[in-house]
Amino acid sequence: MNPVDEYFEKLPADRRNAMLKLREVINHNIPTEFEEMLNYGMPGWVVPKSLYPAGYHCNPQLPLPFLNIASQKSHIAFYHMGLYANANLMEWFLNRCKETGLKKPDMGKSCIRFKNPNDIPFDLLGELCSRVSAGEWIACYEQAFRK
Repeated sequence: MNPVDEYFEKLPADRRNAMLKLREVINHNIPTEFEEMLNYGMPGWVVPKSLYPAGYHCNPQLPLPFLNIASQKSHIAFYHMGLYANANLMEWFLNRCKETGLKKPDMGKSCIRFKNPNDIPFDLLGELCSRVSAGEWIACYEQAFRK
């Protein structure tokens, strides 16, 4: 069993279905050049080193992170680095939340927290995942972080 599958196997039953559905939505919508892996102890999608050999500036040995999900103590977390680095993407996301009738999300810089798994807007998160290619993320990352 691969490490990502092991992560899901260890989840509490009340979180497992929502997390598996979130994984399915991401894998269905994220551009194919991203790779799924266990990243920072949680499922993540990264730009592989074969596409971006420079890797992550905090640790160049690691591939460039883009998206992670985690079952935290009090919530399910959806970490999308593009929201943190791209103000236009953040504006789009917040507008889509309003358009679809969602309340203002509980957010940090790149993290969206869902205290109730039934409140996860899977379709909207899938749409968000499809909006940034690996090439676009690399360009955004280099402009925002590699100065």
